[in-house]
Amino acid sequence: MKRGERELCEAAVAALGREAVISELEQLRTYECDGLTGTRVVPALVILANSTQHVQEAVRLCNTYDVPFVARGAGTGLSGGALPVADGIVISLQRMNRILEIDLESERVVVEPGVTNLAVTQAVAGHGYYYAPDPSSQQVCTIGGNVAENSGGAHCLKYGFTVNHVTALDVVMPDGSLVQLGGKSLHTSGPDLLGTFIGSEGTLGIATQVTLRILRKPDSVCTLLAGFDSVDGAGEAVSDVIAAGVLASAMEIMDRLTLEAAEAAVSAGYPAVEALLLVELDGTSDQVEEETERVLEIFKRLGASEVRVAKSDAERALFWRGRKAAFAALGRVSPNYYVQDGVVPRSKLPAVLRRIGELSEEHGLPVGNVFHAGDGNLHPLVLYDASIPGDLAKAERLAEEILVACVEAGGALTGEHGIGTDKACSMPLMFSKDDLAVMARLRRAFDPDGRANPGKLFPTPRLCGEVPGPYREHPLEKAGRAERF
Repeated sequence: MKRGERELCEAAVAALGREAVISELEQLRTYECDGLTGTRVVPALVILANSTQHVQEAVRLCNTYDVPFVARGAGTGLSGGALPVADGIVISLQRMNRILEIDLESERVVVEPGVTNLAVTQAVAGHGYYYAPDPSSQQVCTIGGNVAENSGGAHCLKYGFTVNHVTALDVVMPDGSLVQLGGKSLHTSGPDLLGTFIGSEGTLGIATQVTLRILRKPDSVCTLLAGFDSVDGAGEAVSDVIAAGVLASAMEIMDRLTLEAAEAAVSAGYPAVEALLLVELDGTSDQVEEETERVLEIFKRLGASEVRVAKSDAERALFWRGRKAAFAALGRVSPNYYVQDGVVPRSKLPAVLRRIGELSEEHGLPVGNVFHAGDGNLHPLVLYDASIPGDLAKAERLAEEILVACVEAGGALTGEHGIGTDKACSMPLMFSKDDLAVMARLRRAFDPDGRANPGKLFPTPRLCGEVPGPYREHPLEKAGRAERF
């Protein structure tokens, strides 16, 4: 440990206690990456915060010693958003896992950031409520991470993303001060600072308390499964269902490679087809019954090879178990995979999926496709073997070209996984130098010294290769440097 790091460690122990500080190299390696495992950085220290006051103390230490900090939840992110900085501190929020208040009258739940997504629903299920955002990792991913990345999930088509279900945040600012954004009401006056913070990927501060909106469970839920002989056919069914005026709560597609892996992993009973479409409908009993008939008619007209309607909650859960396990299941097919997260207009899904197939052949790497078909959020999984020299670099190039295809189709770089370090170099595909400069000025308003999660979201010389050698601050955070982009 270097002298400055030793002094920082001693100060952290004095302020927070020995049990809250990790400084041994072997333990620090646990925090060297998130779900994007291709890039790893060992931090100088990890602080295990257990309260807002702990977080404030840790941030103040970073100010005193002029070191950056990175907030971290469960580490399930897939874009490198929680990647540490080598000379900085990781502030872990997993010990802050208390549900502070359940207010059924206001339909609100107040939680700390380390509470898992699924735990919110479990806490209110007995009262007839649930929390709508449902990432596939909802059993382990935390609300703080959901806020940072504006996570969605399978049911985002009807119910939206995290930003649609958070009404208030307590935020530790990069100078260590504490502010509250929003309240229990859905309406606030003035600029939408709450919306600005959600999805900012830890670059504006650290949320230490979150007020969530919960919903009444729908009267009726119906889950349908349909097999098609092509991904195009499944995509056409999605378009036709929406054109028929049916607002499904979820519409998910898996291609053959992905569903075979999922079937092998969890035995969901999926048919052997080229593409599998899951559709979930919810609402009043009469509404769901009517919409189910309309969807079944569309499946029949389009020649679906196999159609099933879940006959029980257990069968419905089994349908979803395979979809939720899809990412992990591909570990059976390949030793490594690289998850991408582009978005395209629904009408461009077939063309972009064909382009992904072409790119797969050009680069010689298989790609499994699983995606939120209703809102065009693609999750192509590029399969590679890290033990083969050059395979990771090939996978990264393929993933970048998939993003180019998404943007050229009128889409976006990310739907829910965030930009992080993974897509930062691709930001100029979507945003002009003026756009990026405005974003950087907004960040400076919250974090003038650039200590909060540096190197994320924006293209930097160190990350994108414009200037050799170490480089911590984002170039747009330097006055007069915006013309670089």
